[in-house]
Amino acid sequence: MVNFRTDILPLKDALFRLALRILQSREEAEDVVQETMLKVWARREQWNNIENIEAFTMTICRNLSLDHLKRLDNQHASLDDETFSLMEGTGNNITPFDHVVSQNRIELVQQIINSLPEKQRSCVQLRDIEGKPYKDIANILNISEEQVKVNIFRARQTIRQRFQQMEDFKGKEQ
Repeated sequence: MVNFRTDILPLKDALFRLALRILQSREEAEDVVQETMLKVWARREQWNNIENIEAFTMTICRNLSLDHLKRLDNQHASLDDETFSLMEGTGNNITPFDHVVSQNRIELVQQIINSLPEKQRSCVQLRDIEGKPYKDIANILNISEEQVKVNIFRARQTIRQRFQQMEDFKGKEQ
């Protein structure tokens, strides 16, 4: 028996991160999460027939985010630094210089991820940032698990290559 308070409401943070990753706007992401919750609530009679309520909810959020993105044409805004705070180490011996270098690298990776095709961007977000298994990603994006793996492989390869090119370019400038 699916319960809104225990099964769906706890997904709001993951939904927000997904919407934020796609829309790159906190306000728009909040709107999409609210709209997602309303749509899921409106389909409450179907909840017990849905195999994976989380994948169902994430799919609605993704589709609404893409719809908003098309309407807003908001592809050039940058993500809030909070989105990638999980990627940054939290050691006690970090100097201010190390912190700045780390922030610059995170921003560079953000820019590279933002430039990826939408499917690759979504796969990387769901796998590397949200920690979702391949099967759930496939359900959310409505693609095969094999295609998820291919998109993640290509995205990581592109990120690695572009990051290395940028680091090499910065090294030559100095």
